[in-house]
Amino acid sequence: MLQGTGSDVGKSLVAAGLCRALTRRGLAVAPFKPQNMSNNAAVTIDGGEIGRAQALQARACGLEASRHMNPVLLKPQTDLGAQVVVQGRVLGNAQAGDYHALKPSLLPRVLESFAEVGRGRDVVVVEGAGSPAEVNLRASDIANMGFAEAADLPVVLIGDIDRGGVIAALVGTHALLDDTERRRVAGWVINKFRGDVALFAPAVEVIRQRTGWPDLGILPWFAGASCLPAEDSVSLAGGARGDGTIRIAVPRLARIANFDDFDPLAAEPDVRLDVVDPGRPLPADADLIVLPGSKATIADLAFLRGQGWDVDLAAHLRRGGRVLGICAGYQMLGSRIADPLGIEGEPGSTPGLALLDVATVMEGAKRLREVTGTGLGHSVKGYEMHMGRTDGPDTARPFLSLAGQPDGAQSRDGRVVGCYLHGLFAADGFRRALLASLRPGLQSDLAYETLVEETLDRLADHIEAHLAVDRLLAIARRR
Repeated sequence: MLQGTGSDVGKSLVAAGLCRALTRRGLAVAPFKPQNMSNNAAVTIDGGEIGRAQALQARACGLEASRHMNPVLLKPQTDLGAQVVVQGRVLGNAQAGDYHALKPSLLPRVLESFAEVGRGRDVVVVEGAGSPAEVNLRASDIANMGFAEAADLPVVLIGDIDRGGVIAALVGTHALLDDTERRRVAGWVINKFRGDVALFAPAVEVIRQRTGWPDLGILPWFAGASCLPAEDSVSLAGGARGDGTIRIAVPRLARIANFDDFDPLAAEPDVRLDVVDPGRPLPADADLIVLPGSKATIADLAFLRGQGWDVDLAAHLRRGGRVLGICAGYQMLGSRIADPLGIEGEPGSTPGLALLDVATVMEGAKRLREVTGTGLGHSVKGYEMHMGRTDGPDTARPFLSLAGQPDGAQSRDGRVVGCYLHGLFAADGFRRALLASLRPGLQSDLAYETLVEETLDRLADHIEAHLAVDRLLAIARRR
């Protein structure tokens, strides 16, 4: 089990690299994360949803993602509340205190999923969440040491040197664990190292002396990380990526979801992707503004208006710009969003941006499915993950065809479009057609799925070169 000294220390990336490295050695490997908090989710082959990072790790193992690989997924809707997804299905909404009381009852289902994932596998690479040093949460923990003890797993602790304080983070974690938990830690890894590793040698000795734990390697910074889907918005960097001539802007909503939709655009050499942080206007020189998915559509629509981005959108369209909405972003583009059952909060309805002549009603079961279809004359493939139904005159001009059925809508002039399909930019033909419509004559040879596979292989090479993989495998086999 890989645990970290904090969030965003790189556990997900190390787990994915280790999954690919061990799989390339001919082992049957699977990923697992008992509890995850993320609005970046993936649809599984068995009709559930899990954290995006575990779907990437499954891919690194050559497996289809299963709902058992991440049996508890928390999708934040407010600062204190989240939707609770258990074994791929929505259990309900819970405030932080209520969920804390619920956790002990979830442990049997987590262990059930762990047994399911491990069936027929040589190795299961388990990822923790946050830090095991969060002693205020230890009594009902199912994400770190609570799970490690219940499943009797050895633990490797990962520290992030890039954020500073890694010596204190590792030594401090040792100080806060109890004796049985300390004995469970088989070693530590330093991640995201830049510079001369020889200068860190005295620190290695200090950590060894203060903790008694051996070091299992120092991982240099892996530049290819930006080519792989990130786990959650903690790692979502605001500002521009790339310096291409096509300017695409994405407002960073408070509850932005499934933002890995935009990774293929960021990978295009002719694109400058600008994730616009709160407090900044949407750029006036944007060719395309994309409204992303959200876990709290109505609340994020209010957030968008509070930033003045609705005014920026109107000005963008007056200048001849184009707008595309995905999932919640599509719903926001309509004239009204109604939530009569209080799925996202208090029952009610709110005016939309009225850029498309459609309206959305939040009702029915969450739609979760992988789907293929066509758009802009090219094949597309992705997944749907949403509540609600959207109807109206502009749906007579669908943006996509999915599984033989129309999806989405277009304005009369075609400059405002929306759809429910996540992942459509990963389709090379569709993406090229979209970019060529923004800059006629543009040629792109990016094969995005190939890029992801090559990056996973480079990450595995990186892991093999800098971590004691043989020792890690021996540690796993001691269980």
